[in-house]
Amino acid sequence: MQNTPWPERFVDLKRQIVEATPDYEKRLTESWKDLLGELAKRTTEIAQVGPDYIPQVRYEDLDKLSAEEIDIIRRKATVVIKDVVDDSEARAWKTALDDFIKANPHAQGFPEQDKQFFMLYWTRPQVQARAHPNVLKASAWLNKLYHVKSGKPLEGVDLNVPLVYADRFRIRHPGLGWNNFPPHVDGGAIERWEDESFRKCYADILSGNWPAHDPYELEGRLDARSSLYGRPGQATIFRSFQGWLAMSEAAPTQGTLRVFPDLVLSNAYTILRPFFRPTVPLDSEDILKPENWVFDISTPDFPGILVLADGFSGPRPTPELHPHLRLEKTMTSVPKVNPGDMVFWHCDVVHSVEQEHTGQEDSAVMYIGAVPQTPMNAEYVKKQAETFLAGINPPDFVKDKPTTTYVGLGVDADVKEHIARVAMGLPIQVA
Repeated sequence: MQNTPWPERFVDLKRQIVEATPDYEKRLTESWKDLLGELAKRTTEIAQVGPDYIPQVRYEDLDKLSAEEIDIIRRKATVVIKDVVDDSEARAWKTALDDFIKANPHAQGFPEQDKQFFMLYWTRPQVQARAHPNVLKASAWLNKLYHVKSGKPLEGVDLNVPLVYADRFRIRHPGLGWNNFPPHVDGGAIERWEDESFRKCYADILSGNWPAHDPYELEGRLDARSSLYGRPGQATIFRSFQGWLAMSEAAPTQGTLRVFPDLVLSNAYTILRPFFRPTVPLDSEDILKPENWVFDISTPDFPGILVLADGFSGPRPTPELHPHLRLEKTMTSVPKVNPGDMVFWHCDVVHSVEQEHTGQEDSAVMYIGAVPQTPMNAEYVKKQAETFLAGINPPDFVKDKPTTTYVGLGVDADVKEHIARVAMGLPIQVA
């Protein structure tokens, strides 16, 4: 899995991180053992319950949820929102995307011989879906799950104003063969430890107090640099939640999303794991016992992060390197969705896509995340709007060849409502 050696400077980074905590070895070791005990209990619960563990709510009920129901969504950090868009409208978008692909056979996608995941961003259905007021209102509701502990106002931040991040879509055919999306976390790899601002999001974990970790604390996210190495396809904005809109039915075993549905525990384990090593072989039947793990910052590696020629990838937890997550049993498929339903998962959630699609029809989704208005996000959306109007790929993604053109892209006139034009960074018409 890892062929490129780690630069030795990451030994210094580990030391720098832990030395900020007095008596760090004792405190972190106690915290780690406490975390492993909690993981043993929670992973058993998750494995026993299955897809029903994932919260589901109707779009029209979002503002009627109790504080307890909202706390459950926060902890599990994944939610299915039913009936965001009418079934017929969502199905029509799927048909229109099929037609777009037929009219533009040169569109980039994979697998190469049977394209199902498309590097397309500005088709008319995608533009219309992102501009749908219900989609944007659902995004704003998710953004408002975040807060600022200090209570102080943050300049340029408005969680009530949703923004649009243009992403891709998939139309997955029944069958085997999707190995491209094993368990992983998007939105930053080594940056979670290396970037000082990003690292603040996990300060409680790194100081030996993981139960105090609040993944919805907004302040540390605002200046976090999730792409220090400029790799294409690495999001440079802050998405409060990643998400997709279903254009077809999709149920467990039909190529759907899988998540590890306890955010505080997965964050704590992922962030602390590089500071501990097992004293027994990785395949030992005693690997899960806390006494078989010791604090160790003598090596530069960060398990789950891959060293690449152009930077780093991950986190990508595996059963071998992250045994206490019990990923084979805890990666939980989201419940059945229908066209017009949306699924959202917090930006730190470990997620994957089922390798097999046992259904009879395509499993089709558009990737539409929740993005709040922040200074960094607003700046990106401004640049993104220029690419939309020019019909070229958004700033975070690999550029098409200059000669590439498409028939049937969305245009400015497809974005009509005020909330959508603000979200897209487009000029607002004054009557």
